[in-house]
Amino acid sequence: QNGVMSGLMQMLLLKVSAHITEQLGMAPGGEFREAFKEASKVPFCKFHLGDRPIPVTFKRAIAALSFWQKVKLAWGLCFLSDPISKDDVEKCKQKDLLEQMMAEMIGEFPDLHRTIVSERDIYLTYMLKQAAKQIELPRASENEPRKYIPAVVVGVVGMGHVPGIEKNWNSDLKIQEIMSVPPPSASSKIFKFVLKATVFGLLGYGCYRIGHRTVQFVLSMPATQSYLQRLTEVPQ
Repeated sequence: QNGVMSGLMQMLLLKVSAHITEQLGMAPGGEFREAFKEASKVPFCKFHLGDRPIPVTFKRAIAALSFWQKVKLAWGLCFLSDPISKDDVEKCKQKDLLEQMMAEMIGEFPDLHRTIVSERDIYLTYMLKQAAKQIELPRASENEPRKYIPAVVVGVVGMGHVPGIEKNWNSDLKIQEIMSVPPPSASSKIFKFVLKATVFGLLGYGCYRIGHRTVQFVLSMPATQSYLQRLTEVPQ
């Protein structure tokens, strides 16, 4: 169920992305594409995608929402048509407004904020800390002491993740828990069973009605009636 809902949510988010692209004349995520281009120009530069895999994030987000929250979120994404200007984007860069938007999201969808923002803050922080570890220099022999040099890391993240990264930087982070997808709840299993039973029931009833009408139509044809009449005639 989470897989289907995750797929539907991705389709809705693609619709939102298309809406933003149409309004602004540019696709979201341009800063990440530019970062990749610039990194490719630096000799010996390694480029890492440090965000949590999208399927994991979507499945955890969907699993965290109740049925009505899913309906409410899908409805809002389906009918998103508010105009967006470049000035609006610039306003979102202001820290106070950004914090206000985050607070509104927490108030309306607290579990969605936790899975899409807070958990990814932890994951991004963990990946940045892994990348920032000191680099061991090669040794000429086993007896030579180990030498390290600091790593030079440039992290490109969304503005909404900066406060969370700063908050989690000095923490001992474990990402195993936020990488797992929780199993569907009992209510979700019941809903899935009822939905399947309803769909198959409607399909079966539809096939029955179509078959019944088809048989009636065929039997009402003159050629069919003539053929049946010949079959029922008893030879003298």
